[in-house]
Amino acid sequence: MVLGFIQGLTEFLPISSSAHLRISAALFGWEDPGAAFTAVTQIGTELAVVIYFRHDIATIARAWARSIRHREHRHDPDARLGWLVILGSLPIGVLGLLLQDQIETAFRDLRITAATLIVFGVLLGVADKIGAKTRGLKDLTVRHGVLYGFAQALALVPGVSRSGGTITAGLLLGYERGAATRYAFLLALPAVFASGLFQLTEIGEGVATPWGPTLLATAIAFVIGLMVIAWLMRYLSTRTFMPFVAYRLALGVLLLGLIMGGILDPDAGIGTH
Repeated sequence: MVLGFIQGLTEFLPISSSAHLRISAALFGWEDPGAAFTAVTQIGTELAVVIYFRHDIATIARAWARSIRHREHRHDPDARLGWLVILGSLPIGVLGLLLQDQIETAFRDLRITAATLIVFGVLLGVADKIGAKTRGLKDLTVRHGVLYGFAQALALVPGVSRSGGTITAGLLLGYERGAATRYAFLLALPAVFASGLFQLTEIGEGVATPWGPTLLATAIAFVIGLMVIAWLMRYLSTRTFMPFVAYRLALGVLLLGLIMGGILDPDAGIGTH
């Protein structure tokens, strides 16, 4: 229940849900729930994206399907967005398969988590400050779609944040806050569903988190995630990302302090999955 709540609360905020799941388990003295648990519970939060953006998704899907049958429809902005979501999903899919062992072990070192929270927090703050914020999703190009995709792939390391990395790239490319955030959510759909389905076989195996608790966490993540999306989209209509930047920096520094003080083992729970 606790991890499901944390997943739903942090998945869409640019503060890294995987980092929070990792840190929470270490602080409570629990075993690291593992990358498989994180991937499957993210299905719940992505279902929240499907519900919230259902009209956008339906429009994009119809336009994309028409563009397959009729080449002239490929210039439709919605059709192009559909193709770019697919293109932008390739980097994280390929790198996720190539780096699977590291994702389960080395990348989950809490020192790496603390460093990425701080570094990518600073990058988000810089991007929010200097980004032109003049482009909308209609201005999305193939080059930008690929860059968005590689930014999303950085989230394979806990602490980067899938939404945070993608939004940072969008802001640096000159996109409006709302547009960058909306595309970050849409871009995550193929990757998260594919990752969650791929990791389904790992649930309940060995010492991995059993099916019952995983399904409970996924359901809770869906409900909380839906509320967070609605709040965040309203928030970004008038506010900046700076509170999230400050939070990331504070959490990263605190985590480093706990590790350096010997209070928290950077490898707590690693090696059981």
